[in-house]
Amino acid sequence: MKLVMAVIKPFKLDEVREALTSLGVEGLTVTEVKGFGRQKGHTEIYRGAEYAVSFLPKVKIEVAVKSALADRVIEAIQNAAKTGQIGDGKIFVVDLEKALRIRTGESDDDAL
Repeated sequence: MKLVMAVIKPFKLDEVREALTSLGVEGLTVTEVKGFGRQKGHTEIYRGAEYAVSFLPKVKIEVAVKSALADRVIEAIQNAAKTGQIGDGKIFVVDLEKALRIRTGESDDDAL
């Protein structure tokens, strides 16, 4: 099993969700986050004063999938989240040692 985490632009969330649903992904977790990378933030004007915004709003998606499905999930996220502009985000993949569905007690692939 793999845990696929993606940090993307917020307005791309619906496209990514639709792409994952079409692959048969039945659940995901979404968190509103802030961060910066090469994009480096931007400046804004508030009450006439200019100030730097170092952390930009992003969305973090986490989805646990069977190992055999991981590459297709990564590709779907990449294609759906891509704008071609700086700040499109990142995808991280880690091995998932154990999964357990609390309600039924199912574990590992059956719990996904």
